Amino acid sequence: MTQLESARAGRATPELIAAAEREQIPAEELLRKVCEGRAVILSNRRPRKPCPIGEGLRTKVNANIGTSPDYVDIETELEKLRAAEEAGADTVMDLSTGGDIPAIRKTILERANVPVGTVPIYEVALDGDFTAERLFEVIRQHAKDGVDFVTVHCGVTRASLETLSKHPRLCHIVSRGGAFLAKWMRDHGRENPLYERYDELLGIAREYDVTLSLGDGLRPGSIADALDPAQVHELMIMAELCERARKAGVQAMVEGPGHVPLHQIEAQVKMQKELTKGAPFYVLGPLVTDVAPGYDHITAAIGGALAAAAGADFLCYVTPTEHLGLPKPEHVRAGVVAARIAAHAGDIAKGVRGAAAWDRQMSLARRQRDWTRQIALSLDPAHAAELRHLTKPGNEEVCSMCGKYCVFKLSEPNQEPGK
Repeated sequence: MTQLESARAGRATPELIAAAEREQIPAEELLRKVCEGRAVILSNRRPRKPCPIGEGLRTKVNANIGTSPDYVDIETELEKLRAAEEAGADTVMDLSTGGDIPAIRKTILERANVPVGTVPIYEVALDGDFTAERLFEVIRQHAKDGVDFVTVHCGVTRASLETLSKHPRLCHIVSRGGAFLAKWMRDHGRENPLYERYDELLGIAREYDVTLSLGDGLRPGSIADALDPAQVHELMIMAELCERARKAGVQAMVEGPGHVPLHQIEAQVKMQKELTKGAPFYVLGPLVTDVAPGYDHITAAIGGALAAAAGADFLCYVTPTEHLGLPKPEHVRAGVVAARIAAHAGDIAKGVRGAAAWDRQMSLARRQRDWTRQIALSLDPAHAAELRHLTKPGNEEVCSMCGKYCVFKLSEPNQEPGK
């Protein structure tokens, strides 16, 4: 039985119980959310830490790693995996497009301590044998290998592409999986096999309890294209497919944009939640401006915080090298930390259990000038400790910013300025 089928039967699986303990919520509460399709538990029956994603839960963060045609080095990818996990990523996705992709995937699956996702169409499109049969064969192999979730661009249909052609974009299709499928559909004059044979896809997902991440192949790739007819058309298709997945006992979440201006983020999140009846929402960023290459982890964190506050459940990180090149391990770390800050800020806003309490503990440690406690409570303790060491004053009770004029010292009873 899948996690969803078990929940409907009223049975709390070991993975669900472990996930509820991590979230510090009753198992019955998480079981109800899974049963209603408002939460998923990423777990493909492998000895990796199960990850719950959804309504009322801590906003999770994904880190993308993987090779490119120009850079194929599995050791570097394993360094990225370690960097992502050490920085606190809840999941990773292997998006390799260079080298021996099946071997790279299996190595990452063997080494990862967190759930792993993939985009099977990459392997199919790049091995030169792109047929519908080959696509389903590869999806099954990914599931059999132990992948916990797969991105499948089922909403890129002939109808949605027709909508796109009637309403041209500045940046057209920026999803690589969406672009591969659109080209195949044009070349063959056929419907998207992931949509046409969706029941077959559901059968594979149910057999291996793999969560479907319904990919936004028509997500906007520029601020100018946000919330256009093609994006909305695809979202409506994904809402329909999400409901079909629930009925089949398959866990599903829905992916979202992309590049979105600040003033649209809340509306887009709420629209997705309404159309999909509360399905977990997985967003890339979103990036709130197009003009900050080199700093897009910050651009994405701004949008991610707003999206999480509005109800998004899962943030895909963006690294400083987004739009510029393949990230290195240090860029992976920076991207994860930025996304985690955004996720936590969103959790405070939407009242996730324990979020505000963490900040309260930090504030108390600051008031008490308990530096050991402050570093331990930091989102990135190693970095905080490094900066404290580099700028530590002679008087270790205070910091080098204010020194003897520390506001907490000045606020203490019977304390004169400068003493």
